[in-house]
Amino acid sequence: MEKKLKLGIPAGSLKDATIDLFRKAGFNITGSNRSFLPAIDDEQIQLTMLRAQEMSRYVADGVLDAGITGYDWIMENASDIVEVCELGYSKQTSQPARWVLVVPEESNIKKPQDLKGGIIATELVNVTKKFFADRNIDVKVEFSWGATEVKARLVDAIVELTETGTSLVANNLRIIDTVVVSTTRFIANKQSWQDKFKKEKIENIAILLNAAIDARSKVGLKMNVEKANLDKILKVLPAEKSPTISSLADSNYIAVEVIIEDKIERMLVPALKRAGASGIITYPLNKVIH
Repeated sequence: MEKKLKLGIPAGSLKDATIDLFRKAGFNITGSNRSFLPAIDDEQIQLTMLRAQEMSRYVADGVLDAGITGYDWIMENASDIVEVCELGYSKQTSQPARWVLVVPEESNIKKPQDLKGGIIATELVNVTKKFFADRNIDVKVEFSWGATEVKARLVDAIVELTETGTSLVANNLRIIDTVVVSTTRFIANKQSWQDKFKKEKIENIAILLNAAIDARSKVGLKMNVEKANLDKILKVLPAEKSPTISSLADSNYIAVEVIIEDKIERMLVPALKRAGASGIITYPLNKVIH
């Protein structure tokens, strides 16, 4: 039988970001808008699209060999899996998402202890129960079927997921504590991890996905430099960077190439120009493998 890796990718809010990440890692996923079994241009991978909330359960049970989900849902489901790596991306930013304890702006509640005897609505029930139990605070935690922000004024507090906090502010809600910080994780079934083919395939995917993530915040920078100006150019470049230096047809010039953080590009390029660099070009990167 042809060897296959059964891989789960998240539907819902993480779907587009995940498909884009796979594309930058070198995998083309098609049919995701029409099917929960999208196609991928790798004959050794069988894709299934599931909600992140249930992904870790299917991986733990062996229905899937590996999958992508949030740390929050691994904790919520108490899933016994192998955590292959952390993937620093989310639906909006590269920052971790937070499940926060929230009350209306007008509420008198200032801290979790003030909620003793109260009702909390959330989708993250088990993690929220543990949060209050660890603090010996007696509350009732109810499952919320979505639109949790609306319920902040129906119950005593909510626990809601946020990346930027913008929606909470727009709804006049106030954060009083953080329940859990969550990032995206690449996970594997424990038995699948013991299979040589599957483990190597999972590790290969992890390398490429992390390389694509690392490349998102970096650009390539290339320039021509007169040999007499090389020392000045090297002083302008970030000290921790070791550039690639190549010969040019004109023996008086060399080509200098380096990978830099994109946030410093706009400051660096004018400084390099003033230091004598010419033919400066910057270019986006798909993958950076350390």
